[in-house]
Amino acid sequence: MLRPDLAIIADTVAAGSRVLDVGCGDGALMAALRDTKGVDARGLEIAADNVAAAVSRGLSVIQGDADTDLAAYPDASFDYAILSQTLQTARRPDVVFDHLLRIGRRAFVSFPNFAHWRVRASLLWGGRMPVTRLLPERWYDTPNIHHVTVDDFRAFVADRGIEVEGAWFLSGDRRTSSAAANFRAEHAVFLLRN
Repeated sequence: MLRPDLAIIADTVAAGSRVLDVGCGDGALMAALRDTKGVDARGLEIAADNVAAAVSRGLSVIQGDADTDLAAYPDASFDYAILSQTLQTARRPDVVFDHLLRIGRRAFVSFPNFAHWRVRASLLWGGRMPVTRLLPERWYDTPNIHHVTVDDFRAFVADRGIEVEGAWFLSGDRRTSSAAANFRAEHAVFLLRN
């Protein structure tokens, strides 16, 4: 069973598409797309153990770093470029984002919302960086180096003139409305087009 954000992406990707999954982890999304929609899926993953797990599933995954290796991909070489729960870990998320939209005709971006009410409450009442189900690491061992919110991301894409084709918001494992998503959503998924 796919993570809820990955399930949204899997449901939305068109059958027979060419997909690049950046930060693909163990390849769960790629395998689902291949097996259910006949998608030609490729992956880029930084962690060697995840690369090995994905390759053992028969997937085409290479080890690489989104911050440095996306520049090598040609323009518009994929129908979709996917960046799921990876944007906040990039050293230069703006550069990674630009490559994503250059490489793919459309791009999915999903991320944990650092403005969710539980995160705010943890800071307000406990005075400490939150540890939640979606943000399970402590401040000193987290891979998250850029804390993005739904409203930050909306402003970021608006400033760049990027078209938002779809947006989904999750609270727990369930979808929630876009109303007050910056406060209510734990996780966001956006489908974008240049």
